[in-house]
Amino acid sequence: MDAPDVTQTRDALLRHRPALVADFLAAVPHAQAAVLARLAGALWREDLVDPARLAGSRPPLFGPPLPKVAVDGVVYDDPGTLAAALGFAPALRRELDNSVANLALAMTVPPSRERGLAAAEQSIVDGHPLHPCCRTRIGMSTLDVLAYAPEHRAVVALRVVETDPARWRTAGVPVPPRFPVHPWQLPRALATGLVHDTGVEVPARPLMSLRTLEVTGGEWAGWHVKTAVEVQMTSAVRTLSAPAIHNGPLASELLAALTRGTPEIRVLAETSAGTVLSGGGQPQRALGAVWRQAPPAAADVIPLALLPHRPDLLTAGFFTALVELMVPPLLRLLAHGVALEAHGQNTLVQVDGGRPVRLYYRDLGGIHVHPGRLAAAGYAMPPLIGALPTRDEDALRTKLLAAAFATVLAGCVAALGDDGLWGHVAAVAADCAATADRAAVLAGDWPVKATTAMRLAADPLTDRWCRVRNPLR
Repeated sequence: MDAPDVTQTRDALLRHRPALVADFLAAVPHAQAAVLARLAGALWREDLVDPARLAGSRPPLFGPPLPKVAVDGVVYDDPGTLAAALGFAPALRRELDNSVANLALAMTVPPSRERGLAAAEQSIVDGHPLHPCCRTRIGMSTLDVLAYAPEHRAVVALRVVETDPARWRTAGVPVPPRFPVHPWQLPRALATGLVHDTGVEVPARPLMSLRTLEVTGGEWAGWHVKTAVEVQMTSAVRTLSAPAIHNGPLASELLAALTRGTPEIRVLAETSAGTVLSGGGQPQRALGAVWRQAPPAAADVIPLALLPHRPDLLTAGFFTALVELMVPPLLRLLAHGVALEAHGQNTLVQVDGGRPVRLYYRDLGGIHVHPGRLAAAGYAMPPLIGALPTRDEDALRTKLLAAAFATVLAGCVAALGDDGLWGHVAAVAADCAATADRAAVLAGDWPVKATTAMRLAADPLTDRWCRVRNPLR
């Protein structure tokens, strides 16, 4: 399976895109330092090695790139070499090497002045802010990355395929047995014999997640479509599980009811979803699609992940307004039994006159719903399946705190370099947190996903968590 490292990426560029070689090689040390900083942070946070083996002090959660890291008195400038020296699984070194190569490749793209949500999402170079495998694309060649990755300003032609209506299972608003397939996935989809190619192409632009695209023409123009792509990006192969197909429309209806009358946040509903069944009636993870609403085309909307990279926009005043816009509805939803995974990719902000005026939340596959809290708030629990329903209140709070507080807000504060801003977060949170959640929000250490420990675990898809100091305490 393709996972080109720096040398293999260089060789591919020499053959096919020689004009990029010099810029790519110049970017490699910067990419190594960025990934090395993420790995060093994980070594400390996730207790992957004895701290006595690590030189220096614990790095901040969102620190600068690290050109060198010393372990056991040996200095390393390459994250893959460090992982190998620590005895970590060879698969992790492969992923780190691929992450460095793809991040360096992303750094060769010149900035663009294009406006719009897709352009904003495609302008994000760094990928996941904490995951050492922030730019892995395991399964894609260098040319695939250049053709399909959002950071390369890709425009792709989705291919419409059809299946036997008897094999088609839909959720939400029924859709005919036809769906868009990502061009990288198309030969793999056709090889199953369960779908056939209609020859119809639909133009689209990949958003931050690569496999979710803004459709710009054809029958689904104006929609965002999540496709199945059998490529590992950060921690998972990005296919569509049966719960993802089943839950999206149901969770959308629930959140529409919970946020009715709350203008500061709008959920981008997953109105329809479909999957192809095998001969044995089993949903095929690599054959399906989810149709999701897009924000209003006329609105100036950007993902929260972009804010730390927009010093022209992210000021102390913008941050305090964002806190007032974001924290109350998220904590109200938590009190009512729904924890949104409101990290920088899932959460968008509409900007008007340089101020945040509305949030848009998308991607309902990672939320948690607590039936007891929901019932106490007067809402019926929909028949959700898989990991979305939980009766564990700690798991419920963890989902929100790790994404919105320990990642989004912490990343913004770090970018602004002003820890005094946490005082405003504390005041707003104290004013709206439910009694049951106050201690976890205001006093307890915050959770952060232990992404490197997950990659090293026997079951890498089971969530693991570490803890960081709560700055509100």
